[in-house]
Amino acid sequence: MTSPSMNLKNTLRLCGAALALCAVSACNSDGAAAQLKDAKPAVNAVPVEVAKATRNAISASYSGTASLIADHEAQVTSKASGVLMKLHVEEGMSVREGQLLAELDDASAVASVAQAEALMHKADATFAYAEQSIKKQLISKREYDQANFDMLSQRAAYQTARLQLTYTHIVAPVSGVIAERSAKLGNLIQINQNLFRIVGMDPLQAVLNVPERQLGILKAGQAVQLEADALPGKTFAGDILRIAPVVDSASGTFRVTCEFHDKSNQLKPGMFGRVEIVYDHRDDALTVPRSALIEEDGETAVFVVDRAASPEAPAINKATTAAKVDSKPAQSASDPGFVAHRQLVKVGYSEGDKVEIRSGLDEGAQVITVGRNAVRDGTAVQVLNDKVLADKVTGAKG
Repeated sequence: MTSPSMNLKNTLRLCGAALALCAVSACNSDGAAAQLKDAKPAVNAVPVEVAKATRNAISASYSGTASLIADHEAQVTSKASGVLMKLHVEEGMSVREGQLLAELDDASAVASVAQAEALMHKADATFAYAEQSIKKQLISKREYDQANFDMLSQRAAYQTARLQLTYTHIVAPVSGVIAERSAKLGNLIQINQNLFRIVGMDPLQAVLNVPERQLGILKAGQAVQLEADALPGKTFAGDILRIAPVVDSASGTFRVTCEFHDKSNQLKPGMFGRVEIVYDHRDDALTVPRSALIEEDGETAVFVVDRAASPEAPAINKATTAAKVDSKPAQSASDPGFVAHRQLVKVGYSEGDKVEIRSGLDEGAQVITVGRNAVRDGTAVQVLNDKVLADKVTGAKG
């Protein structure tokens, strides 16, 4: 039979064991809590796309828009009056300088020439008789001078009549294309009436109003390229013909006249197009996409993507090794990922989507082109087009 003292001892032993078990459980719980507390939170990386800074050829150019105009143009008018009897050309036809375009009724002009010629011969005969008479002192000096004057006057009248006869033949004053015909056969043509408009087709010119900051850069003879809206996909070569020596104070621009010789005759006066003047070229320029640039507070910068520094692994308390933690960090110490760093750069020429970097960036650097607005200096990023970084990461590991 068990005594009361033995029962008391057994009860005390059970209580002590229970307390020890509680203490061990508390220690294990505290260790797990400490490990969870020490674990770093998951990194929220910003998704971005990058591009590599590479060496490329780049050209500096100025672009402007203008309409093509003819180098020469003439409005053909009649210098005589008469009925239009013949037409030798039509709209769209090419003509040469001096070519016959039309003829007026010349009957009256022919009669005037005949009359003037007769009077001229009469005056010549009178002056010949006066020359013989003055030698024999049969006439006075005054009568001789009058005969000489009449002869010269009639000769001039004859030349005028012949000139009026030539005016009945309308000829082209310049070479070009008949752009407009303003008269019809049978019309009574008056003096100074418009008959034709001739437009020169070669060369054609484009006049640009260029900002004054380009005055010291553009020079006569520099090559230009023209793209006409009416001829998509085609370019035409030309050059700068002349540059105005003064700047318009009202607009702050100066006139640059470009000239184009189109042997294919595709360009027409009045066509609208874009003219590009290339004034410098570099074969080995460091370039990045234009979308990588950031303009802030008068400075130009880019975000460069680099590998994040690997943090040292934290010391693990032996007392917590037995604890099991279900949650894991999003990024381990052996794979730190990428971060973005803001870097100031100095830009140079730009062409299309390419921008030259004069300083502040090394060749091969990876710059953010998509997602840069959501990034700040030191932001963790996730590179979506990670194949772009393959060469750089492999080189870093080696």
